[in-house]
Amino acid sequence: MPDRSDPRRRARLLLLLLIGAAVLAALLGLCLGNIAISPERVLGALFPPLGQQLSPTTSRFESSAVLDLRLPRVVLALLVGASLAQAGAAMQGLFRNPLADPGLVGVASGAALAAALTILLSHAVAPWAQALITPVAAFVGGLAVATAASRVARSEGYTRVTTLLLAGLAANALAAAGIGFIVSVADPGALRSISFWMFGSLAKAGWREIAVGAPLMIGVLLWLPRQARALNALLLGEAEARHLGVDVEKLKRRLLTAIVLAVSCCVALSGLIGFIGLLAPHWVRLWAGPDHRLLLPASALGGAALLAFADLASRLAFAPQELPVGILTAALGAPFFLYLLLRHRDRVESW
Repeated sequence: MPDRSDPRRRARLLLLLLIGAAVLAALLGLCLGNIAISPERVLGALFPPLGQQLSPTTSRFESSAVLDLRLPRVVLALLVGASLAQAGAAMQGLFRNPLADPGLVGVASGAALAAALTILLSHAVAPWAQALITPVAAFVGGLAVATAASRVARSEGYTRVTTLLLAGLAANALAAAGIGFIVSVADPGALRSISFWMFGSLAKAGWREIAVGAPLMIGVLLWLPRQARALNALLLGEAEARHLGVDVEKLKRRLLTAIVLAVSCCVALSGLIGFIGLLAPHWVRLWAGPDHRLLLPASALGGAALLAFADLASRLAFAPQELPVGILTAALGAPFFLYLLLRHRDRVESW
C-alpha cells in the first residue's frame, strides 16, 4: 500500500479531484438552466452518433440550447477561471505574498476603462461595431496600463515590486474615476452595456469571442507552468534566485507580460470578475503547498471549477433573471480577503 503522506500521491489525488470538480461543473452547466436537459440528451447533442443510442429523442431545440448557448458559456467560464487563477498564483509567487492579485497592477481596471469608453463612443456612432471593437479595446487598455505601471516601477535596470504595486493602485484609482465619469454621461442603452463590464458576466459568451481570446489564454496557461522552477527559486528571495542562475529581471518581465495577456483577455471577454485569482490559488495552496510545479496547474483547474460553479449559481439563484457572476465572486471573495488580511497582517506590514 502506498504511503498516504507520499507527496506524489497527494498531488495526483488533488489533480484528479480538481479535474472531477471541473467536469462536474461543466456537466451541470450544460444540463441546468431555465429549462433542464437530461445528461443523456446533453450527450446526444454533443455527440450525435452516440446520442442516437443514448437518447434518440433529443430535439433540435435542445441541441441548439446546448451547442449554441450553454456550451460556449461553460467553455468561457472554464477558460476565464483557469486563466485568472493561474495568473493569481503567478502574481503571488512574483510578489512573494499570498494577498497579491492580478488586479493589483491595474490590468483589469485599465481594460474596463477602455471597454467602457469604447461602448460609450460606439453606441453613439456605430452600434453595430460594438461587439467587435470592445474586446480589442479592453485588451489594449489593460496592456497599456500594465506597461505604464511597469515603466514607472523600473529604475536602474530593476523592476521594483513595491513601486509596481503602488503604480497599480494609482492606475486603479484613475480608472475608477474615468469609469465613474463615463457612467455619469452615458445614455441608458450604453449604460446597460457598460454594466456588463463593471459587474462581470458570461451571458454574452459566443464561439466568435472564444475563438479570438482562447489562443492567447491557452498559450499563457501552457507557458506559466514552465516557469515553476524559477518561481520556486524566487520564493527564497531575489538574491538567492540569482545565485541559483535565475535571471530575475527577465523573469519579472516575462511573468508580467503573461499575466497582462491572460487578464486582459479575460476582461475583454467577460468583464470584471474579481477574486478568482485570490480565492483559487490560496485554497489550492492549503492542500498542495508552495511548490509552483503543482500549484500553477492545480490553481488553473481550481479556478476553472470555481468560476463554472459560480456562473451556474448566478444563473439559477434568481431564475429566470440572471445575477452577474462578478457580484457573486465579490460577495465570496471580499470576506475571504479580509480573513487573509487578518491572518497575514505581519507580512502586509512588511510588504
